[in-house]
Amino acid sequence: MLREIAQELVDLIFDWGYIGIFLLMVVESSFLPFPSEIVLIPAGYLASQGQMSIPLIISTALAGSLIGAFINYYLALTLGRKILEKYGRYFFISEATLDKMDIFFAKHGAISTFIGRLIPGIRQLISIPAGLSRMNLAVFSTYTALGAGIWALVLTMLGYFIGENQELIDIYLKQITMAVLFILVIIAFWYVYRNNKLKENK
Repeated sequence: MLREIAQELVDLIFDWGYIGIFLLMVVESSFLPFPSEIVLIPAGYLASQGQMSIPLIISTALAGSLIGAFINYYLALTLGRKILEKYGRYFFISEATLDKMDIFFAKHGAISTFIGRLIPGIRQLISIPAGLSRMNLAVFSTYTALGAGIWALVLTMLGYFIGENQELIDIYLKQITMAVLFILVIIAFWYVYRNNKLKENK
């Protein structure tokens, strides 16, 4: 089933080219659950065959990811915030809770957005609390682009070097995901340690 979907996506990317990558990544990065690996790994394979360009794949994937993230961000900022302010108390979300989230994202929004963009299952959702907390748009855009760009590069190069070998792709994708999560844990610990040291020095 998944292999058939992947093959259809390869055909779609081949037919639509970079516009296909852009549109699929908009969907992947918005509120619809859609795995980016079945978009970018086939695109990387097409690049290995000389049918696509890696810089253009990364550029269009990044543009699509940003547009999808902005959709979530602005929906949360405009609709989500108003809904939670009005009805949040029925779901145990008080005005004080929203204020705490605002303060948290004001202080730690950059690292939270960057880490969130690299965690499977969270990368599409991190834009929502960022929007709810009115996170600075420039900071949000920068760290969303950084995280999305790294992940797009990893997946594209995986497709480029491994190609159509689905078994190897599954193995390496799991290993890469675990390695990324391990690095993110180290970054998170370093960030907390650095902040604690800064507080002690004040």
